[in-house]
Amino acid sequence: MSRGRLMVTNVIGIVVVLALIIGGGYYYIQQSNYVSTDNAKVSGDLYTIVAPAAGKVKSVTTENGQDVSKDEEVATLQTEKGSTTVVAPEEGKIIKTEVKENDSVQAGQKLASEVNMNKLYILANIDEDELKDIEVGDDVDVTVDGDTETKIDGNVEEIGFAANSVFSLMPSSNNDGNYTKVSQTIPVKISISNYSEDVLPGMNAEVKISTN
Repeated sequence: MSRGRLMVTNVIGIVVVLALIIGGGYYYIQQSNYVSTDNAKVSGDLYTIVAPAAGKVKSVTTENGQDVSKDEEVATLQTEKGSTTVVAPEEGKIIKTEVKENDSVQAGQKLASEVNMNKLYILANIDEDELKDIEVGDDVDVTVDGDTETKIDGNVEEIGFAANSVFSLMPSSNNDGNYTKVSQTIPVKISISNYSEDVLPGMNAEVKISTN
């Protein structure tokens, strides 16, 4: 092998080694200082507006996407006791109306759903073995699929007190005596700021929680 070719080979070898060292160092830092997951969604406090009594819908005074204030009229019903006004329980945005004028409704039937879009948050499901590294107040970088160009600032607001499996409709059982250990996830609530109107409840998100 010529001297020139040997030098090129050596340089390439050094570059590869340096790249491996840098990559390994970056991976170590990420593993040591951050907990990351893409098992997360945008959420918000959902308010269900229901009919207080059976009757017929006289009017629907809001529509999907409309902002409403607390106690603002949402619909009017004609009941046995006369005309009844249904109001929004909190400030927010109507995300779905369920009825239209002249519909018959029963007491407790859903008329509309409302979410305060100014107070959205992230629910991230964290593996149980990583939960020990997380504390309330930790800084979080959030990316939402609906607005991938924006890095959203967040903070850990609340750490769940039970695994998600506890609330499963069909929890697993081991009546046959066979046991398979399954890794559990714990819900972590993350408050967010500086998000845009493109961020909507239910969207997928990725979070990177700083554990320094």
